[in-house]
Order: sequence, then C-alpha cells, then structure tokens
Amino acid sequence: MKVALITEYDGTDFVGFQSQNNGRAVCDVLTAALEEIYQTKIHVEGCSRTDSGVHARGHVSSLDVPFFIPEDKLPIAINAHLPSDLSVRKALYVDDSFSARFNTLGKRYIYRLYSSPLRSPLKDRYSYHTTYKLDVEKMKKAAEFFRGEHDFEAFCAAGGSQTTTVRTIFSVNVFEKDNDIEIEVQGNAFLYNMVRIIAGTLMEVGYGKIEPEMIPQIIKSKDRTKAGRTLPAKGLTLEEVYYDWEAQSLRNV
Repeated sequence: MKVALITEYDGTDFVGFQSQNNGRAVCDVLTAALEEIYQTKIHVEGCSRTDSGVHARGHVSSLDVPFFIPEDKLPIAINAHLPSDLSVRKALYVDDSFSARFNTLGKRYIYRLYSSPLRSPLKDRYSYHTTYKLDVEKMKKAAEFFRGEHDFEAFCAAGGSQTTTVRTIFSVNVFEKDNDIEIEVQGNAFLYNMVRIIAGTLMEVGYGKIEPEMIPQIIKSKDRTKAGRTLPAKGLTLEEVYYDWEAQSLRNV
C-alpha cells in the first residue's frame, strides 16, 4: 500500500530534501525513521528537491509501506523517531499509482523579507534582512507581470537540469505587515532558484533600481544578468503542493 506524507522542516541544517554526499538531507533522516518503524527498506519519493537551507511547511513525499498504521497514528509514530527540525504533519493512504513527484499540479512558495535598520535574531533564520525601506506598491505592480506562461530563462540559475525554461506562473503577490514582506509565488513548476531570483528582482524594484514596467523586457531578454540577484535560501519556504487529492485518496483501507 502507498502513503503520502506531508512534512514540515526547518531547512537551516539540511542540504536539501534529496539525499546527497555532502551533508544531512531531509530524505535520509525521514527514511531512517520510516525504516525503524517498518523494519524494512523504504524508498521515499519527494515532490521537490528543495535547495540547501530552504524550509518547507507542506512538502509531500510518497512511499510504499508493508503494513497498515491508521492515518491519524502514523505521523505520531514517525515523529517519535525524528529530530526537532523535521516533522510529519499528515499521512494519507493513496492510490498505488500516486507519485509525489509526477502528480503535482503546482506549488506555492513564500519568500520572506524584513526591512529594518537593525537585524532581528528572531527573524533572521527564516527571512532575509534589508536595511533599506522598500517601495512595496511598486513591488506589487511589478509582480503582476510574471503571471502567465513565459520563457523564464532570465530567472534560472546555472546548474539546473531542466529540458525547457518555459513555465506557467499562476500568481505572484506581495504582502506587507509592519516591516515584514512576503512574496508569494504560485506556479505549475519552477526552474533552479527561480523563486529566489524573482524575489531578488522584486527587491530591486523596491529599491528603485528596476522599474515595474521593465519586468516584461527582462523576461523577453532571456538574459540572467538583466534580472535581480538570487536571494539567500533561508528566506524561502515551500508552503504547499497541489494535487487532486479527491482522485488519489483511499477512503477504505
């Protein structure tokens, strides 16, 4: 039988979700916990690799398990074997054909900034600090130009493995509360560092270095040097992954 796990993690001390040779990966820690429970080899498939340092509130994994544990009990059992920076929020038995990677309908990310003359240790782990006051209204105006299907080569860092740089962005929204700014990006799929580059570009708009009306030109240029810089991973959180859960969920297991 197959299970989907929705996990939350603080990415600070992880090298990302995918197993790697250069450090502690979310997948490895989660797999070790699962194998402790089921006492057999478990293969975990993730919806997204997530870069080193990127956080997640709604990362989804799928895996085959050898026996049944109730959906409400399984997260408790797994979390008993996990460290404090990783937790399973929900478990759902799904159709055997379900793939956390290939059945995704889209993802929602939020990049968090805070604008203040002084750095806040309580925010610094999960947000990018800038000492400059940002023009949020300009950022909101610029955000609208990302919507739709475009070739986002200008917003892709070197080193990605994609076969095409065309992606569809559902929406980009900018929210402000006090000195905290959230850049929410929703789309069908994303290129390497794409959201962090979009956030960096919108920050440049907030600084007044890029005008909102320049965004379509930057997209059409396909020139990475025209867009803003790649902001640090710590400000980025994978908030939600979209699936047709009604079609995939098993009501009787």
